[in-house]
Amino acid sequence: MADGFRGVVPVRDSKVPHGPALCFEAASWAEFIGELKAAHHRP
Repeated sequence: MADGFRGVVPVRDSKVPHGPALCFEAASWAEFIGELKAAHHRP
């Protein structure tokens, strides 16, 4: 994941730092991360 891009969140495999990136809309990425955090706190 990289910072500094307006409106999108580029995500890349850390094992291939110069490889292609997937770009997600910032709102979609925030929702995805929110769901991951919520699932982490569920019993």
